[in-house]
Amino acid sequence: MAEAPAEPNEEGVSPRWRMTLWAMVSVQLIMSLSFTILSPIMPLFLPEVGVTSITALDLWSGALASVTSFVAAFAAPIWGRLSDTYGRKPMVLRAAFSIGVITILMGLAQSPWHLLGLRVLMGALAGFSSASIVLVTTQVPAGKLGSSLGWMSTGQTVGNLLGPLIGGLLADATGSYRQPFFVAGCVSLLSFVLCWIMVPERFTRPAEVKSRPSMITGLRQLTRAPAMAALVMVLLLSQFGVQAIAPIVTIFIQEMIGSRPDIATLSGLAFSASGIAGVFAVPLLGRMSDRIGERKVLLIAIAGAALATAPQAFTDGYWVFVAERFGVGIFVGAIVPMTNTLIAKMTSPDSRGYTFGLTQSAYFLGNSFGPITGGAVGAAFGLHWVFLVTAMLLAAACAAVAIYVPKKPLLFQ
Repeated sequence: MAEAPAEPNEEGVSPRWRMTLWAMVSVQLIMSLSFTILSPIMPLFLPEVGVTSITALDLWSGALASVTSFVAAFAAPIWGRLSDTYGRKPMVLRAAFSIGVITILMGLAQSPWHLLGLRVLMGALAGFSSASIVLVTTQVPAGKLGSSLGWMSTGQTVGNLLGPLIGGLLADATGSYRQPFFVAGCVSLLSFVLCWIMVPERFTRPAEVKSRPSMITGLRQLTRAPAMAALVMVLLLSQFGVQAIAPIVTIFIQEMIGSRPDIATLSGLAFSASGIAGVFAVPLLGRMSDRIGERKVLLIAIAGAALATAPQAFTDGYWVFVAERFGVGIFVGAIVPMTNTLIAKMTSPDSRGYTFGLTQSAYFLGNSFGPITGGAVGAAFGLHWVFLVTAMLLAAACAAVAIYVPKKPLLFQ
């Protein structure tokens, strides 16, 4: 059978952009699965490397969860700058390979300091998310950016749902908390191979490499444009709020229904409810954005997430809480892909790597400080305040978009 003719496209867009998109959705799913396999394992693994007291377990768990994103916030602009010079696919390959090797080494750790050092190194060598986003935004048509990044987010969500389940099953089946590290590392290396073989990239190295300012200077310059500043604020506040809630969900449920033998299962269901909703809702919202515009869908997503989050503070029934978590999931999963789509449309393709490196710094800082702050607010003022603070942060982000992002954002601002 003769090969189908290449699909005509706008200038600079690969005629095989659909292959790139679906391959990268698969890579995103596999990498997210690799990241989250270790989510239920790390606290259980720490006693094997010498962490025994409850206080020490809490401290080390928090430090290990936060340090990678914190370091990545400062490393992301560097890798973004290199992606503009050498191509986006090499940065995806570098990150996937580095994460795979480091994860395997974590399975060989003999002390918590070994784990901390490797997590720091992972943050320094990562940059997978920003490189993946830029690769997709520079290969697909501008009119398909919203749905394309929506599918990328769906791949990530599916991986996030499957990873913890696989990690727990692996640990129970093998009787070892080290084996999941080796499996997760091999899964990352599988994504490296898949990207190498299946992802084409049309990249022309710029004839003249532009000098880039430092991260602080770059962020200052980037946020001088009110619309871009509002979008950076959305990434920071939305991720901060979402991650602030994550560590208190189980405790909140325990306060609500008391100590029960199935508390872990009930907590897992509440966690999964928002992810399951996102799997179905985000692709639909992404396609909607291609018709009515990313700004409208972003406003709907932020407002919906805020309105679904606030009532959780006053909920005293478990199944009502699960339904509210499902409601949050319908909206919250679309916030990041819609924001990234607007940033891509406002940024010249030849500088998207550096720009997304900077904006991902805000995302990583929200990831890093959200869990710590959520725990502190819950301890100081009560768990219900974590939900209220998150709703207020989302409302502030919604107001920033409504006021500062124009209805028709200027291209290459």
